[in-house]
Amino acid sequence: MNIVESPSVKPNNPNFSSGPCSKRPGYQLESLDVETLGRSHRSSVGKSALRSVCDETKRILCLPDDYLVGLVPASDTGAFEMAMWSMLGARDIDVFCWESFGKSWVNDIVNDLKLQNVNRYEADYGLLPDLSLASGTNDIVFTWNGTTSGVRVPNGDWIPDDRQGLTFCDATSAVFAMGMPWSKLDVTTFSWQKVLGGEGGHGMIILSPRAVERLESYTPSWPLPKIFKLTKKGKLIDGIFRGETINTPSMLCVADYLDALNWIDSIGGLSGAIARSEANLSVIREFVDRTPWLSFLAQDSATVSNTSVCLSLEANPEQVRDIINLLETEGVAFDIGAYRDAPPGLRVWCGATIDREDIVLLINWLEWAYISIVSRG
Repeated sequence: MNIVESPSVKPNNPNFSSGPCSKRPGYQLESLDVETLGRSHRSSVGKSALRSVCDETKRILCLPDDYLVGLVPASDTGAFEMAMWSMLGARDIDVFCWESFGKSWVNDIVNDLKLQNVNRYEADYGLLPDLSLASGTNDIVFTWNGTTSGVRVPNGDWIPDDRQGLTFCDATSAVFAMGMPWSKLDVTTFSWQKVLGGEGGHGMIILSPRAVERLESYTPSWPLPKIFKLTKKGKLIDGIFRGETINTPSMLCVADYLDALNWIDSIGGLSGAIARSEANLSVIREFVDRTPWLSFLAQDSATVSNTSVCLSLEANPEQVRDIINLLETEGVAFDIGAYRDAPPGLRVWCGATIDREDIVLLINWLEWAYISIVSRG
């Protein structure tokens, strides 16, 4: 057995989970503005904080003036299902999926909503389906970044500018890390616990004017639960987009999210956040380029995610598991195993809350762990 000396320096932050993701550098609970704790979310101070969630998100993301941002229940899953259950069924549907969560949206559409005239375009882990098959007359459902496969759409050029249908984009691991072509996106959802390192349980929904028009002109044939309702008597419940939430949010989580938005401002806003994520990915790209036993799960370099970076190793599943366990035991990296439905491998979060230096240090330890485990065999 080859014995290799372990690196001398560990990452300052070993939290590389792809959700919930690492808190921002320097995060402390004591830094949160907790004025709203113990107060009603309907009080003036509560309403002000919730309004800031919507307004500050819109400002930092540089959304068009006529787009709306709302805070809704049940994380990204709740936000995306709210959108599908409220607006799908008016047109035929093109749904694109290439990993676990995209497949769950297919299940909603086909098995739960039981919609007809659904075109399913699927691809295996590591690949994208043929996006050119999207029809401008149909609704289009897709994820911007496949959190469990590390495969993202490279751009929005494939979405017709003159489309008649709506685009429904699950962007939970893309917003604040990737440039989003908002004019191509009618319904976009994300959650706080991904790129911003916030807390779970709260979803964000972004609507274009065309999405609002659909909501006010189309009524689905199935009943909607209260937490999915965006309209009343055929009109948008516009208070949702001013922070008047459907149900009671956690005001502690709200304070945590506002703290994350303030941090984004401090690092240069949206462009600064994207740059940090891209810098983290570049470290891993360089390592992959010089390492024969390591590759991206994504087969096309243009589709490699800069947040949920999925890696394949020349090792059997047991060895991969041993590498993951060794790095966790050493206190170097937590929660970096591939998603349960994905091929065996690693998944390393590279979003903005991760410091580049910690990725550099992780790479050193990963190389050590691979040599230690695989050479042992």
